[in-house]
Amino acid sequence: MLREILYSLVFLLSVAALAKVRSRSVRQPLLLLASYVLYLTWGLWFAGVLLASTVMNFSLGEWLRRRPTKLAVTTGVLLNLALLSSFKYLPEMAVILPLPSLQRFAHLALPLGISFWTFQGMSYLFDLYRGDELDPSFVEFALYMAFFPVALSGPICRMPDMLPQFRSEELTSPNDIGRGFARIATGVLMMQLARLLGQGILSGDGINSSFDHVTRWSGADVWCLAFGYGLQLFFDFAGYSHIAIGAAQALGFTLPENFARPFQSTTPSIFWTRWHMSLSFWIRDYVFLLLVRLRREMWWRNLTLVVSMVLFGLWHKATVLFLLWGGYHGVLLVLHRQFQQWQRKLGWEPVDTLWTPLSWLVTITLISLGWILFRANSSSQAAQMFSAAFSPATYLSRFLSGSLYLLVLALATGYATVLLVSEALDRCSVEPGAAAAHSRSVIVTAIARNRWYWIPPLYGLALLVVSIVTHTQDAGVGQFMYRSF
Repeated sequence: MLREILYSLVFLLSVAALAKVRSRSVRQPLLLLASYVLYLTWGLWFAGVLLASTVMNFSLGEWLRRRPTKLAVTTGVLLNLALLSSFKYLPEMAVILPLPSLQRFAHLALPLGISFWTFQGMSYLFDLYRGDELDPSFVEFALYMAFFPVALSGPICRMPDMLPQFRSEELTSPNDIGRGFARIATGVLMMQLARLLGQGILSGDGINSSFDHVTRWSGADVWCLAFGYGLQLFFDFAGYSHIAIGAAQALGFTLPENFARPFQSTTPSIFWTRWHMSLSFWIRDYVFLLLVRLRREMWWRNLTLVVSMVLFGLWHKATVLFLLWGGYHGVLLVLHRQFQQWQRKLGWEPVDTLWTPLSWLVTITLISLGWILFRANSSSQAAQMFSAAFSPATYLSRFLSGSLYLLVLALATGYATVLLVSEALDRCSVEPGAAAAHSRSVIVTAIARNRWYWIPPLYGLALLVVSIVTHTQDAGVGQFMYRSF
C-alpha cells in the first residue's frame, strides 16, 4: 500500500513539474531521479542490476558508434543474454538439474522488468549497428532504461522513438494530461476485471483455483478455462499497458501500443500484430527478419517463423510448456501462410460475409486452446486437459462452478458490447453537416458527442461493483500476472 501511495505521489509531482518546466536539463534528471526512487522500492539489489545493465549497454553503444562491427554487436547480445539468463533461467535450471555449480543460483531473485529493459538495451545496440543516428547522453540513456511508466512490464520502447521526446522542451498539454488519466482509469477497471476472473464471483470458484486446485475437467470445463484465461490475461496485461501508456501520456510522452483489440483477429497472423505488440514487433524486427535473410528457400522462412515463436515463448519462461506454446503458435502461423499460398495458387476468393465469421471463430478457438499450454502448472496437467477437450464423452459432465461459466460469458459479452458501442459512438461523432447527410438521429449524435458527461458515472459504478466483489473475498492482494515474466 505504501508503495502504491509513493508511486501516485511521485507520478503526480512529475506531471505537475513537466506541465510547468521546459528545460530538458531539469526535466531529464527529474524523471531519472523519480524513476530510480520508485524502482528502489522493489530492492536496492534490483536497482543495482538495472544500473549495471545501463552502464554496460551505454558502453557497448559507444563502442558501436565508433566501430559498428559484428564483433561489437555480438558481444553486446551475448552480454545481455548472459545477464538476463543469470537471473531468469539459471534459477530454474538449478531446480531441474542437481549440479552443485548451479545451486548458488537456485534462490536468485528476478529483478522486476529485467526482460523488458534488457530487450530495450539490445534494440539500442541493434539500431546502432544498422546505422541509426543515435547519440544519447548517459542521463538520456539511463532514463530510457529506467523510465518508470515502463520499467516494470513494458511496453518495450525503442531509442529512436524515445530520444526526441526526452529532448523535447514542450510543456505537457492539459489535453494530454486528461487523456492520460482517462487511460489510467480504463486500465484500473480492466485489471480489476482480471482479478475478478481469477478469484471468481464466489471465493475459490475462479480461474486461478480451477487451474491450481481442481484435478478433473470436462471438455466444456477446459474450453471455459481456455477462453476465460485468455480474457483474464488480456484484461490484466492490456489494463496494465493502459496504465503505463496513460501515465506516460500525462507526462507528455507517447509510448508504443501493446494491444489493439486482439479478440477481433480473423487469422493467427493478425492476432500477433495485435497482442503484446511491442514484443511481437521486437521479435519480428530483430530475430525473424535477421534470420530469414540468411536463406531464400520457403522451408527456411517457415522454420525461422517457428524458431522466432519458440524464442517468444522462452522469453516468458524457460519451461517445456512455454517452448511448446511458442512452437504451437509458430506452426499456426506457418499453416496460415501455407493456406494463403494455396488460396492464391487456386485463385479462390471466399465470400467475406461467410468466410470472415468462420475464420474468426477458428482463429479464436485455436488461440484459446494454446492458453492451456501457457497457464497449465505441469505437462501432465496440460495433457489431461487436452485429453478432456478432445474426448466427446467428457462433455456430458461438468466439474467447475456454474458461476465461472456465467462470469466468463458475462465479461466476454460485456467487452464485446463496449467495443460495439464505442465504434457506434465514433461513427456518430461527426460534424453537423455530415450527420445530416448520413441521416443520423440528433439525439444519438448528441449522446455521442457528450459521452464524457455520462460515461464517467457508468465507469464509476462498474468499478465500484467489481471492487466490492473482489475485495470482499479472502483471496489476498491481486498481483499483476505479467510481473513474473
